[in-house]
Amino acid sequence: MYNFLLFFYRIYCALMFILVMFLFLPLMIISAFGGLYIGGAIIFFLIKIWTLIWYFLCGLRHINEGKQPNKNDGPFIYVANHDSYLDAPVTMLSLRGQFRALGKTEIRRIPFFGWIYRYGVILVDRGDKENRVKSVRVLKLVLEKKISIIIFPEGGFNYTNQPLSKFYDGAFRIAIETQTPIIPMVYLNVKNILPRDTFFKLAPGKTKTIFLEKVSVTGLTINNIDTLKEKVKKMIEVELLKNELKTF
Repeated sequence: MYNFLLFFYRIYCALMFILVMFLFLPLMIISAFGGLYIGGAIIFFLIKIWTLIWYFLCGLRHINEGKQPNKNDGPFIYVANHDSYLDAPVTMLSLRGQFRALGKTEIRRIPFFGWIYRYGVILVDRGDKENRVKSVRVLKLVLEKKISIIIFPEGGFNYTNQPLSKFYDGAFRIAIETQTPIIPMVYLNVKNILPRDTFFKLAPGKTKTIFLEKVSVTGLTINNIDTLKEKVKKMIEVELLKNELKTF
């Protein structure tokens, strides 16, 4: 009986996702004419509202824990573990103020949603060196505008049997080169609510974001990338292991 009800729940949530998207789509199209910063700010606001409505309609809940940084003290570079497609809405429910995300270019191929995604994130094709360089340049320009960014340093979902997969250098290199502090975050229960192998295994439940202590990069140089990367990875890993068997 539960599986029968769960099937209809998933159909319902998928339809609500699409319905709310189309309700906001005309406003997003108009906002896109405002460009990356003004238009992007409006689109991000609309996506936040979309996420709140969708979570509510699906009976999902989210809580934030830890000291959330004051948006006026930024910009910051946020980094988090990456376990599910649900990480995107969780990010929208976690961060205050304006921010921009680094996202995979492949997602833009999804009809309608891909168009919104293109205007809401900074796209990167990890297989194209020139594209990666361009993406880094845009991220630095965003930070210069006092807008925070979020990067998932694992680069993709963690399919290992470890709490975290390998971290890439990008977020930490940018942090050092721009002298921007890092805010590590831990996303909990996301892969239990939406397993990472599909869009269509959503289950009701509660997600949580834990904000960890800010990591200063003042005075660090490129030679310190590996040390910084391992420090942040260890912080997230310890919190993941501590919360592995907890329910909330």
